[in-house]
Amino acid sequence: MKHLSDFRYDLPPELIAQRPLERRSGSRLLCLEEGRLADRRFQDLPDLVRPGDLLVFNDTRVMPARLFGRKATGGRVEILIERLLSGRRAYAHIRASKSPKPGTRIDIGSYPICVTGRHDDLFEIRSLETDFDALMEAEGHIPLPPYIEREDADEDRARYQTVYAARPGAVAAPTAGLHFDEPLLDRLRVQGVTFGFVTLHVGAGTFQPVRVQDLDRHVMHSEYVEVGERLCQQVRDVRASGGRVVAVGTTSVRSLEAASASGELVRFAGETRLFIRPGYRFRSVDAMITNFHLPESTLLMLVSAFAGYDQVMAAYRHAVRERYRFFSYGDAMWLSAPSGGKT
Repeated sequence: MKHLSDFRYDLPPELIAQRPLERRSGSRLLCLEEGRLADRRFQDLPDLVRPGDLLVFNDTRVMPARLFGRKATGGRVEILIERLLSGRRAYAHIRASKSPKPGTRIDIGSYPICVTGRHDDLFEIRSLETDFDALMEAEGHIPLPPYIEREDADEDRARYQTVYAARPGAVAAPTAGLHFDEPLLDRLRVQGVTFGFVTLHVGAGTFQPVRVQDLDRHVMHSEYVEVGERLCQQVRDVRASGGRVVAVGTTSVRSLEAASASGELVRFAGETRLFIRPGYRFRSVDAMITNFHLPESTLLMLVSAFAGYDQVMAAYRHAVRERYRFFSYGDAMWLSAPSGGKT
C-alpha cells in the first residue's frame, strides 16, 4: 500500500466520541485474530492475555499545555507547548493574528513569557518569572484533540490521562491506555500478567494529516522515546519463558520498534521518526491493544502493517456498521500478529 487514499474509510461524524464513558473499562473491544472478528468488552481482556504475557504501557503524562494569553497590543494568542527544553524554556505552536517576532512579550494570566526564536513551525519561548510546570498548572488547559468539538472540562484533567501516567511531557494521551482502571490492572496482576513501561511523549504532530499521496515522500514527525534496560530484560525474560509482548497502544509499538532498529531490543533514549506501514517487519511485538484511528493517518497505517491491510480495513467497516465509538475517548481493538507471531 503506497498511496494515502488506500487508507480512507467512511466514518459518520456521530461515531466520534466526544466524552469518556463513566467507567474506563466499560468500553467495547473489537478483537481481530487470524482474520476473525469478535465483538467483546474491554473487561474481557483477561480472557485474551495469558499468564506470563508482558503488557507494555507508555507512562507519559499529558501536560495542561494549551495556554491563552495576550500581547502588549491586546491581541489574543493561543499557545500549545510542544516540548519543555528546561524549566523555563519550551518549544510551542503559537496562533495569533500576526506571527510573533523574537522579543514579543505575551502575558498568560499574570505570568509573562517571551518569544525568543523560531525553529521551523515551532517558536522557542521563555517564562520570565516561573517554571512552565507551575505556569501550566495555574493557567493551562488539557489540549483535547481537534475532533473533540468542545472546550476542555474539569473531568478531562483526570480522564484524558492514564491511571499510570508518571512522566509529564505529552500533549496528547496514549489513548489505548485510557481503558485501564485499577480493578482491571489488579485482575491482570493476579492472573500472572507482568507490566513494563516505556516513555514516548506524544506531540501535536500525531494529529497532522499526511499531505502527500505517495507515502514514500511522507516525512514522519519526530517524538522523544525512552526504553530502559529494565524493560529490555523483561522482554528477554518473557521471550525465554514463551510469553508474548503485548503493546498497549501505537506509541508503545513505536517505542519498542525504534529500540529494535538494530534487530535486537536494546536500551534507547532519543528521537524517532519511525514510519511503520504495510511491508514493515515487526521485531518486538506479538499483540497490541489500540483505539480506532483517523482515516488516512499514520496510526491506521501502523495497525494495518501489524494485522494485515485487508483485515484491518474490513474490521473498520465492521466497527462502523456496529456503531463502535471512535478515536481518543472511543472504543478499543485487540490485534494479534498473523499466525501468532511477529510479522
